[in-house]
Amino acid sequence: MTGTITHDPPPAAGGRQSGPLIVTEDTALLDDLLRLCAAAGATPEVHHSVPSAPAASGPRGGWESAPLVLVGDDAARRVHGAVRRRGVVLVGRDQDDSGVWQRAVEIGADHVLMLPDGEQWLIDRIADVTEGVGRPALTVGVIGGRGGAGASTLACALAVSAAREGLRSLLVDADPLGGGLDVLLGGETAEGLRWPAFAASRGRVGGGALEESLPELHSLRVLSWDRGDCVTVPPQAVRAVLAAARRRGGTVVVDLPRRIDDGVAEVLAQLDVGLLVVPAELRAVAAAGRVAAAVGMVLRDLRVAVRGPYASGLDDREVARLLGLPLAGEVPVESGLLRATEARRPPGASARGPLARFCGEFWERALAETGGDA
Repeated sequence: MTGTITHDPPPAAGGRQSGPLIVTEDTALLDDLLRLCAAAGATPEVHHSVPSAPAASGPRGGWESAPLVLVGDDAARRVHGAVRRRGVVLVGRDQDDSGVWQRAVEIGADHVLMLPDGEQWLIDRIADVTEGVGRPALTVGVIGGRGGAGASTLACALAVSAAREGLRSLLVDADPLGGGLDVLLGGETAEGLRWPAFAASRGRVGGGALEESLPELHSLRVLSWDRGDCVTVPPQAVRAVLAAARRRGGTVVVDLPRRIDDGVAEVLAQLDVGLLVVPAELRAVAAAGRVAAAVGMVLRDLRVAVRGPYASGLDDREVARLLGLPLAGEVPVESGLLRATEARRPPGASARGPLARFCGEFWERALAETGGDA
């Protein structure tokens, strides 16, 4: 159980911060709090009462400077009179103790938390202040209106273009049957984890640990599939991994399959924008309509990116009109793209190429719409 008193948590800064401060003499409670800190990837300070001065605890600070303070209910009286600050959580075990709320008010706590019910909430809170949580990543999903539409190529080009502009960039391959985006990027032998390694993920996944564990190709991180037999990851693992990726900020680009299962639905729920890549052909438009109907049940902001050459009577605006979707633009045909891929140069690698220009313009508009730099 958790309960909120009055205050907001302290604002988190970008980058990794120090761990929380724990104040308790209850050894059993301390063991639980240390376990939860470990699960969140944090190393806490431990005191029996309020540290006498910030300098006493070194550069990691004390009562006033710790990013989060966890006060055991046994220590509430010992911290009474300490400087009021945000980010104080009073932690207890007795669900029937009504006096805990009064003690929380007396020490200026933001929250009252009872173990074991509030464990996951506390893990998430500790991880937030330890990692530093700023603006979440601008997350874009790319899906083909039909097979061979070029969605994977566009997804790679978007991620490469974002990285070239100095943005933190993560490319996620959500299509286990697509052959692996690491192959398209020329990095199938690169060291790092692939999707099957995260199949058992539950709850909170550390954003920094995720990023560091993935292959780095062309200045971006890539989460792809290996060449093994595993082609499914439980939806809860997909949710945890993508949430961790988004917490790191920057941009996340997801290459989506055209079938919508529970795992893909988890991805769609975390997207800011979806791009439906549709060749300018009547059959492709008909197929894309079915894909759009399924995706639109979860994703509100779905736009169409039209790829030429155009069939008679069709242009990008007409395709968008037929689908009833906003037009993201025309995905240009880039000559020599196949040769570049064979030479291990990824789509969008040429900054002066038409595909890179399309991606640059897309990011400029999308970042402006979200109100800031990713």
